[in-house]
This record gives sequence, structure tokens and C-alpha cells, in this order.
Amino acid sequence: MKAHARLAARFEGGRTVLRELRSMAPLTLLPKRGTGATAIVHLVNSATSPLGGDELKLTIRVGPGASLRLSGVAATIALPGLHGEGSSSLVDIEVGEGGSLEYLPEPTVVTARARHSAVFKASLASGAYLHTREVLVLGRTGERPGSLVTTQHVTRDEVPVLRQTLEIGDSTLDSSLAHLAGRRVLATDLVVGGPELPAASGDWWSRTPLAAGGTLTTSLAPDAVNALKPLESP
Repeated sequence: MKAHARLAARFEGGRTVLRELRSMAPLTLLPKRGTGATAIVHLVNSATSPLGGDELKLTIRVGPGASLRLSGVAATIALPGLHGEGSSSLVDIEVGEGGSLEYLPEPTVVTARARHSAVFKASLASGAYLHTREVLVLGRTGERPGSLVTTQHVTRDEVPVLRQTLEIGDSTLDSSLAHLAGRRVLATDLVVGGPELPAASGDWWSRTPLAAGGTLTTSLAPDAVNALKPLESP
């Protein structure tokens, strides 16, 4: 399955309006009405996905001065293909000057024998704001995880802010989880254009100011609930 969903927000008449909203199963975009200055849209997986062989793409454009919040409704479950095919997903974002985007999908669960590649690309104007979160769950309870390659590439005013790639194999449960110090869940939270926060750390989490601006918080935990707790702290 190949699917490409598109979402574009513009600032018009003192509020944010959705100028383009195009869903393509399994990527379904559902706007919430009467949300005021910020447009709110929910991202729903309307079919089991991604399966091996699927290629999914989500394009998000936020114009100058516009404010958009895009949040997930349910976890994404990466499943194996019938013949061992891999699946892929791409989120392609542009935010204009003075624009604001919160992109907060639900966790991605990589099941046994699945091979999934996820790319997140964001191009921000110098005065843009971005808040995004990624929660990766290595396998369902008691299950060996599949393989995952996830890449984040964020620029602001064409200057690199964040470039990182995570690769996790699926040869055995122990060797896969060794990459995460035995934890099953990795959560990252990126804020660019917000208040500058100092470096901080605690048990299995850390917050790092980025050289080109922005803050990256990373958390490891045995489950998603505990992985998210440090990300929700000020």
C-alpha cells in the first residue's frame, strides 16, 4: 500500500484555517471544529498499518503566523509482511515565519519480524516554533521486537538543528534491548523556538540544549507511561 496524506494551515482573518486536508487510508485526518486561534487535527490510522511493503507519507505545511496542533489517536503498530518486506513512513514538515506546530503522534510499536523505517524531516523558518514527540516501543509485551531505523532531520533557517538516526536489530530479544540498556521504550521530545531550558538529567532521562537552538529530552523506561513522565515535566 502507498498512501500520501497532506495538511496545510494558513493564517487568515485573525485565525488559523485549514487550506488543505487530504486523507488517504490508512492516514486519516480529522479536524476538530471551533478550536480558536490554533487549528487542531487528529491523526487516525483507519486501517492496520504499516504492514510490510507499505509506504506512508504525511506532508504538513504551516504558513507564516499560523498555529496547528496535530495529535495521534491510537498507537501505530508496525507489522511484518507476508514475504519479509519492510515498511516505511515519511513525515515532511515546513513551518513558516511566526508559525507554530505541535506534532504529537501516539507511540509506534515495532512487532516481531517487522522491518520498519521512519523518517521525520522538518524545515523551520527562523521565527517558527516546533514541538514534536516520538515514542518507540520495542515489541508487544513478552514479544521480541522487529527491526527499526528512525531518522530525525530538523533545520531552522536552513541551519541544522538536529540530525540523528537510531537503528535497532531483531536477532534476539536480549541483543535488541541492549541498545536501550534493557528498556523496551525510548521517548524523545524536541522543542525548537520555545523558552531556552538548561541541561538536566535524572534516572534514565536527560535534557540537552542544542547548539543551534532548541531542546531535546530523551527518556528510557520499561513502559510508555514511565517514559513520558520526564517529558511532561517543566
